[in-house]
Parts: sequence; C-alpha cells; structure tokens
Amino acid sequence: MDPGLLTTNIPARLERLPWGRFHTLVVAALGITWILDGLEVTLAGSVAGALKASPALGFSDPEIGLAGSAYLFGAVVGALFFGWLTDRLGRRKLFFITIAVYLTATALTGASWSAWSFFLFRFLTGAGIGGEYAAINSTIQELVPARYRGFTDLVINGSFWVGAALGALVAVALLNPALVDPETGWRLAFLVGAALGVIVFVMRMWIPESPRWLIIHGRAAEAEAAVGEIEARFRRAGAELAPVEDGAGIRLRWRSHTPILEVFDTLFRKYRLRTLVGLALMAAQAFFYNAIFFTYALVLTKFYSVDAGRVGWYILPFAAGNFLGPVVLGRLFDTLGRRRMISITYALSGLLLVGCGALFEQNLLTAFTQTLGWMIVFFFASPAASAAYLTVSETFPIEIRAVTIAIFYAIGTGIGGVAAPFIFGKLIESGSRQSVFAGYAVAAALMLGAAIIAALFAVRAERKSLEDVATPLSAAS
Repeated sequence: MDPGLLTTNIPARLERLPWGRFHTLVVAALGITWILDGLEVTLAGSVAGALKASPALGFSDPEIGLAGSAYLFGAVVGALFFGWLTDRLGRRKLFFITIAVYLTATALTGASWSAWSFFLFRFLTGAGIGGEYAAINSTIQELVPARYRGFTDLVINGSFWVGAALGALVAVALLNPALVDPETGWRLAFLVGAALGVIVFVMRMWIPESPRWLIIHGRAAEAEAAVGEIEARFRRAGAELAPVEDGAGIRLRWRSHTPILEVFDTLFRKYRLRTLVGLALMAAQAFFYNAIFFTYALVLTKFYSVDAGRVGWYILPFAAGNFLGPVVLGRLFDTLGRRRMISITYALSGLLLVGCGALFEQNLLTAFTQTLGWMIVFFFASPAASAAYLTVSETFPIEIRAVTIAIFYAIGTGIGGVAAPFIFGKLIESGSRQSVFAGYAVAAALMLGAAIIAALFAVRAERKSLEDVATPLSAAS
C-alpha cells in the first residue's frame, strides 16, 4: 500500500455540523482581525490633523497620504511572507505570530519620534495585519460549513467598520484638547490597538489547527483528534450530529508543502479565469476604498472646514453604513448566489460613487450630506469588497489557500491601494473639486469593470464545500 495515500471524511464531518458555540467563538477570536484593521485605518485618518500639528512630525497632506501608503505596503509584504508560511507551517502557528507583530508595531507607532520612524512602524503594523488576512481567512473558511460560509465571511470582513467606529470614538476622546494634549492624544490612540491585540492573543489559545490543513500534510492522527474534539463540543451542548454519508470520503496524497511553481501554474494556467476574477475584484475595491477612506478626513477638513478633533463624529455614520451592508445583504450571497450578488454590488457602488462625486464637484453638499452620500455608496461597496476576499479564499485549492489570498491581496492592494492615498492626498491638496472628482470617476470605472468580469466569470460557489469548489491538488485519482 502506498504510504503517501490516505482516505478521509474529515471535510464531510466538518460540513455537516450545525452552527454552534464553537463557530461563534472562532468568529469572535479570529474575526476580530478586521476590527483591528478598521481601528488602525481610522486612527490614521482621524489623527491626520494632530500629525500635521505635531512638533515631532509636522506632516504635510501628501505625507499623511504617504503614511497610509506605508501601512498598505507593509500589509502587502506581510501578506506575501506570512501567507507563504501559513501554507507551510499551519494556520494556528501563524495567527499567533502575526498578532504579535501587529500589537508590537502599533505600540511603537505611538512612540514615533520622527517621520521615518512613524513610516517604519506603520509599515510593520501593516505587515502584521496583512499576515493576519491570509492566516485568518484560511482558518475561518476551513472551519465554517458551506451553507454559512458566504454570510459569515462577509459579516466578518464587514466588522472592519466596527473597528472604524471604535477608532473614531477613541480619536474623538483622545484628540479633544480639553481632555488630553493633542501631542499625547495621538500617541495614546495607537496604544488602544496594542491593548486589544493582547486580548486577542489570549482568546486564540483554545482554537485548534485546521483539520483540513492537518490531513493534507499527512498528520492524520492530529486531524482526527481535532475533529473529534469539535464534534464532542457539539454533543456536550446537546446537538445530534447526522451520520456522515457513505462515499463522502476523499483520497489524498499528502504533501509537506506545495512548490511555488505549482502555485503559479495553478493560478495562471489551470484556474486562469478565476484568477482574472480575483484580481479584478481585489484591485477595484482596494483603489475604491483606499482612495476615499484614507483621505476622508482631509476632504472634511479641506473642503468643509471640519475641525480635526470632530472628524471622528463623521466617521461613525460612515462606518455604520459599511457594517450594515454585509449584515443586510450577506445572506443573499448564499441564496441568490455569488455571481449575481457580486456583480450587482460592484455595479451599484460605481454608479452611486459617480452620482455622489458629481454633487461634490458642483459644491452642492455639506459635510452632513456628503457623509450621508458616502453611507449610501458604501452600504453596497462594503459587501462588494468583502465578497472579493470571500472569492479569492474559497475558489482555489486548500494547499495554496493562504498564499493565494496573499498574492491576490498583494497585487490588488499594490495596484489599487498603495498609490491611491498618496494620489488622492495630492488631488485634495490642490483644492480643486474637479480634480478630486476625476479621481472618484476612475475608482467608479474600476468597480464597473469588475462588475462585468464577475457577471461573466465568477464561480457559483454558494453552499458548496471547499473541496467541491476547488478539488485539492493532492487529491488522488
């Protein structure tokens, strides 16, 4: 008998589970990554005024944009490096490493003494968050049953905006000169993320390694033990688990790792249409979000004369619209289907942005109505962006899931995200509404193009197990 071959029904056993406390705890301990990202991004935008006034930093508008780009560039590098390690060393080990990198770097950001140190620590903070995306998305995808996967993934990604709201509140409190000296306030703001990171580190102690990853790597006994413990949790809670159907097993030839050449062959030859969809979705949403949100505070202060200390109050309703979108529309991705909902949300986001941008260009909006317009635009853009992460994490084989998420995130963010804050910082600095609107039009065109590609080629992955959506590379014939 070939010692490299094994037969397992572990995927089927995980898929048959009802939603339970186990899944809720997984979502809470791992999904908080997006809350931390939202916190970081919002703090960076909300403290823009304080950073410009800081005696130690004294940033200009383009330098504020450059700080956002440093964070995103770090996220790209971190996603690639830690994503590669996640597929080789396991999900669990990496989601501890990445959270440690994050909490250390964001704490150091608050101690920055010069522009270059601030940029460096923002880069490292982004590296930790980028690595989290690969490790956490992989783990959640492999532990949540298919019938809940779409809604769960969208709401988790949408929780970014819970972090954004938290960041706005922190900024309002700590940037109030009546309460805290602004130079001290912006430094304390970044320590909030570090404190949350410590809590998250502890919460993750009980989460098991992905049984799917274990079985692919030939660690059958550990995989069986992990699944057995998960099933025991449900039985102790009174759940009756349906028997696994005969023939639900899958034969695999286990492997220690996947060569990088096989990764690229899978992406750019075997699944080239899926790759096209993933790249289009990731690049479009990255430019769309990073161009607008990273410079939102600058628009409010430059064009609407909003005091820097009050920017957080305008971010709160903006964040609410972004979070409600996935919550309200998320289940439709599992019922109406991925292809239909992705194309609809991307198209509506682009069209609504053009309308809102045109009103901005004609100076027909106030700070309040501008925020209301963004709430409507991003009610649809938020599930669209979350669906991009869902798409690239569920439509490729398990052996390369983490590194695939990292590659798409890196390319999409590199093309659409890193340059966007700096470019829009320059457009806003010009003071020209027409120039800013031209940037909005480019972002809208990218979303509409992605909508067309999704309508033609997106995978109908709803309510299908990961192995049915993409056959494992190690599957034996």
